[in-house]
Formats: sequence, C-alpha cells, structure tokens
Amino acid sequence: MFKSIFTKYITAFMLITLVSFVLLAVIMGSMISNYSFEAKRSLVESSAQSTLQSLEAFSRLTGKSFLTLLDEDRDQILETLELQANNSEALVFITDLEGRILISSREPEGFVWETDGIPSSAASQIASGQNSYGFSDLGGAFEKKHLNSISLLRSDGEAEAILFISAPSAQMKGIVDRMSRTVIVSTLLVFAVSLIAVYLMSEKITEPLKDMSRAAKAFAQGRFDVRVPVSGEDEIGELAKAFNNMASSLEKQEDLRNTFLANISHDLRTPMTSISGIIDCILDGAIPPEKQNHYLQQIASEVRRLSRLVSSLLDISRMQAGERRFNMTAFDVCEMARQILISFEQRLEEKQMEVSFDCSSDNILVFADMDAIHQVLFNLIDNAVKFSNEKGSLTITVNQKDKKVYVSVANTGMGIPPEDQPYVFDRFYKSDKSRGLDKTGVGLGLFIVRTIIERHGEEIRVRSEYGKNCEFTFSLPSAPEAKVTKQ
Repeated sequence: MFKSIFTKYITAFMLITLVSFVLLAVIMGSMISNYSFEAKRSLVESSAQSTLQSLEAFSRLTGKSFLTLLDEDRDQILETLELQANNSEALVFITDLEGRILISSREPEGFVWETDGIPSSAASQIASGQNSYGFSDLGGAFEKKHLNSISLLRSDGEAEAILFISAPSAQMKGIVDRMSRTVIVSTLLVFAVSLIAVYLMSEKITEPLKDMSRAAKAFAQGRFDVRVPVSGEDEIGELAKAFNNMASSLEKQEDLRNTFLANISHDLRTPMTSISGIIDCILDGAIPPEKQNHYLQQIASEVRRLSRLVSSLLDISRMQAGERRFNMTAFDVCEMARQILISFEQRLEEKQMEVSFDCSSDNILVFADMDAIHQVLFNLIDNAVKFSNEKGSLTITVNQKDKKVYVSVANTGMGIPPEDQPYVFDRFYKSDKSRGLDKTGVGLGLFIVRTIIERHGEEIRVRSEYGKNCEFTFSLPSAPEAKVTKQ
C-alpha cells in the first residue's frame, strides 16, 4: 500500500493535517468552554449585584426589612426577580437562613430536596460566610451542578435571607456544543479542501517521476528517443530537464557508437580485403615478380594503418581504465613543436602550405608527460595539415602567461560547422562524414587529445569560422628551468 511516493506523501500529509486540526479543535473547544463559563459567571454575578442593589434600595426607601417586604410587597419583589432572571437566563430565588425557599422567579426545576430548598447545612455555611458553592449542586439540592451567585440580604446589619442566582450547566453546555459543532464542521470542510489540494499537488509532483520511470525503462530497452514533459521551473522541472539532457546525451552516444561500429568495420574490412586480394594474386602468379615489391609495399602500408587503429583503441582503453601512467617532467614545448613540424615537411610541401611558427620566447618550459604531449601536438598538426586547403596556411603559437603555457594550432580551410563544434572531442565523432578529406581516421584522435589534456588538469578548446579557418588551443602548467628533460 505504501510502496509509491504518492501514497506515502499524501498519507503523511493527511495525518499531519488531521492531527493539527484535532489539536486545534481541542484547544479551541477548551478556549470556548472557558470563555463561555467566564462570560456566564460575569453575567450571573452582574445580575446578582444588580438584584441586591435593587432590593437594598427598595428596603431603604420603604424602611422595611426584607422579610417584611416579602410579606407586604411580594409582587414588586417578584417582578424584580423575574426581570433579573430574564436578563441572566437563570433561576433567581430567595431562601431563609435555614434554606427554605421564600420566593422564586419561577418554579424551581431540577430540585431533588424534598422541601424545595437547599439543605440547612449548606444554608448555615453560606449564612456564616463560608460560601463554597460557586459551581455546585448546592449540597444536593439540584440534580446537576449549577453556576451560582450567592448574596446575603441584611437589615440593620443582620442577615435575614439568602439571594441565589443559579444558571444550569446544561445551558452553558448547549452553547459550547453549538460552538464545538461549528468548529468541527469548519474543520471537516477545511480538511476536505486540504485533501483535494494535497492530492492535486502530490499528483503534480509524482507524475513527472512516473514519466521518468517509464522513460528509464524505455532506455533499458534501447529506445533513447523518449523524453519527459517539462512543466514549471521548480526542482522537479530542473530534474526533468537534466533527465532529458541525459537522454539526448545517451541518444548521441548511441548514434556515435553505431557510427563507430560502421567506421571501424569499414576500416578493418578495407585493408584486410586489400591485403587478402594482393596475397591471393601473388600466390596465383597473377602479379609478375618484378611488380611484387610494389604490392608488398601496399600490404605494409595497410598493416601500419591497422596497427595505428589498434594502438588508438588500446590507448583509449588504457586511459579510461586508469592504467596509463603519466611521467611528469619539465621540457621545452617549443622545441618539441619544431621537431614535429619538421616531420611534416614533405606533406606541407605537397600542399604548398605556408607555415608560421610563433613562440614568445626561444625556450618555453612546461611540466607534463613528454610522450603524451607529443601525441597531442602530432594529432593536432596532423589534422591541421589534413583538413587545410591547397596553398593554405598553418600557424603554431606558443605563449606563456603567469603560470600557464598556451599552445595553439590553427589552419585555413573549411573549418568545423557550428553544429558540430560541441561534439568534435567526442569518441568516434567525425565532422567529415563523407570521408572526402579524412579517409583513414575513425574519430578517435581528438578524443585522445582531450583525454590527455584533462588528465593533466588542463583544458582544450576549439574556435572555428566555418569555411575559413579553425584553431585548437590547449594549456599546460609552466615549469622552472631546472632539470629540463632532453628531447
């Protein structure tokens, strides 16, 4: 039941909401009950004070005691009691000092004492000033507890009677019940609205996660064209965007892998077919002995081509496995660039290229692996010559700035299309898909270059204007002049 995030989320939220509303209802109920009790007490005490003042004023005006007034002016006193009873919604009555009822605003209801009064023991305590019956059943006179306000009626300083104003607790309970029902109904309505809101919000949060789960299952089946709908700019939206970027990257890698397999199959099959055909012709005698040396050279060229391909693949495998160790030494990168440039002399002359070599100093020392940087420079210069146009230019620049050395290899030619520039350092990627210029590569050279530079903790970038030029620039840490490794 609680396996899904949606169920866990909405259950936890609803439990928190429910507990919060229950606590709120209990607190509000207690506050309402206390408020009702205090409000009723204030009303009863106010009514008692008003009644006592009216009776005392009437007694002083007539000069009669309370007991005399009860005999001679009973109707007027009863009218006063009924008025206060209506104002306070309570029972107003007067007893003698023994607890017997002398007059009442209405027929007493709920009395259980057989003489329709209060026990004499309770009356004696009240008469003696020991009033402990504020909220009680008046010593058993009532079936249920009442809120009582009790005052002594005095004449000439002597207590003659007791004034009672008693409000039944059921009346207060009714007010509390009505208010409690209002709170409960309001709580249920708010809870229902919260449930709907939380359900919709939870659905909105978990639906993208479900889409991602379905997309991940599709990836497992080899379908990388599935995308997750992106809605909003929150964390879920950012996660969906990252997921789609990952899917695009996987799709691109899958395309590159398929392209690589096609290229590698072609690059393996073509020289092997050529070698096999030449050997069969030699064995069958179809090639005369005087021409066999020429065809054997072709076989040797194809074998070297296969060897370069296998070496590149092994280099990648070793670097990715972390097995290739770099021997960091200090050496002159300018001298290395000159020597590599000299090795390309024949190819440069064949394409009638103009060469520019610019170093900010005669000797610029770097601290890196000499063989690895030689491979980087060789690959970059080889690509520059290969993809340059006839009578184009090749420019090699080495500059030192602060504690970094920046090496640039630039050439004129077709350059790299803008849409291909983000992918030129990826494995198996070939911008020259038609193989019009690059007939031997399989898209591993620049990947090896970037891997070597990144393993040195540096970076390489490309800048190209399509149809005009291309420039690759990488950085290396500079080295002190001491302990320079000879090349």
